[in-house]
Amino acid sequence: MDGGSKSFSLPERFSPVPKSSHHRKSVVKFKRGINMNQNLKEKNYEQIIEKAKYCLHCKNKPCSKACPLSNNIPEFIEHIKNENIDKAYKVLSETTIFEPICGRICPHENQCEGSCVRGIKGQSVTIGKLEAFVGDYVLDSKFKNNDICKFNGEKIAIIGSGPAGLAASYLLSNNGYIVDIYEKHSKLGGLLRYGIPEFRLEKSLLDKWLEKFILNENIKVHTNMEFGRDIDLEELKKEYNAIILAFGANISNKMNIPGEDKEFVLGGNELLEYKNMPDFTGKNVVINGGGNVAIDSAREIKRLGASKVTIVYRRSENEMPAERKEIDQAKKEGIEFLFQTNIMKILDNQIECIKTELIEKEGEKRKVPVNIEGSNFYIEIDYVVMAIGSHPNNNIINKLGLKTNKWGYIDVDEKYKTSDNKIYAIGDIAGVKQTVAWAARSGFNCAKDMPLGTQINGN
Repeated sequence: MDGGSKSFSLPERFSPVPKSSHHRKSVVKFKRGINMNQNLKEKNYEQIIEKAKYCLHCKNKPCSKACPLSNNIPEFIEHIKNENIDKAYKVLSETTIFEPICGRICPHENQCEGSCVRGIKGQSVTIGKLEAFVGDYVLDSKFKNNDICKFNGEKIAIIGSGPAGLAASYLLSNNGYIVDIYEKHSKLGGLLRYGIPEFRLEKSLLDKWLEKFILNENIKVHTNMEFGRDIDLEELKKEYNAIILAFGANISNKMNIPGEDKEFVLGGNELLEYKNMPDFTGKNVVINGGGNVAIDSAREIKRLGASKVTIVYRRSENEMPAERKEIDQAKKEGIEFLFQTNIMKILDNQIECIKTELIEKEGEKRKVPVNIEGSNFYIEIDYVVMAIGSHPNNNIINKLGLKTNKWGYIDVDEKYKTSDNKIYAIGDIAGVKQTVAWAARSGFNCAKDMPLGTQINGN
């Protein structure tokens, strides 16, 4: 589920919790006096103002409607125009805490910037850069989120610390819940740390953001704790009022073609997450796929010394789901592309490919690639990386005893509750659209609607 298209809003950073004697009446309020104007010239402030002035401040806000978090984009940009960065931050903080993150890594072309009116006849407003600018100034300020509610008597366990888990942790902890985050890796961040390369998101910035925006006295962090190995679901149900599953779906999909089980065939998601890279120096590597995982894998492998990196994609360049700016950057870095090409078979030192044509097919939203008979050819390879999507870890899913949908994701209702009344699922594991902002929205929505008074020893 993706939360639908209805407007998303968490007023007063972030909304007051449901009225109850367990809670105080409000949570984190915007704090004045952040002193955003320090060292503005060092941050290319004049250029930012010019970018902001390019915005038309549309009344119907198509950019906001395309934003998974429903950020009030024209309004925060208007405050930048007026050189009031405090107010720009206040507007953004009504719906997000991910300003410095999403400003950098969101697929803006497919979301806010892709719906910008300016983009109809020219270049869209660079919304991502403006959001990142505001977020960076908050990171550099003395602002610290300390206005949290006192303990309300309830404890929540969150399994996974990616965007969905962190969003839920933030809102729940500020609303007075004790939140225990369980993370299988040695540091918090999930996909943000273990799925997005350093050249797209600096981990020093991530650490600074976690410290300033997420962590507080109501959050306890347990790292190197893997679900199914160190954590037992039934034991958690005895200790916590509710459990939120947010551990993602990061197992690389396979094509199920001959030779795919060879040891030099690798999964792009696993390469980026675990960094268990072979020695790519001087090697010829083919990446199969057209999304950001394919692009990120290719750029990372090129940086590790591969002599030739080629991305094979079965559709056209215009239909690649990866962002245009990432494709262009990959080309600048020497990544080669083979479009309308399908891999048929993986041999010992080469792959057999075939050209495709795109045809209209009833019931399909976009053209379908069909192999062109007799167009087979071969490419010499040392490694092949599959980056054609991902799915949940079935070994873990099957042990949960929870209802799943036809795609293998945990089945949830409109409030992200699973078939077990004490267990919720958010982010990729619940089939949410696989972007940081959509995952974060699922975390916020789940936390916002969390019921009170759940018994620790029962459903």
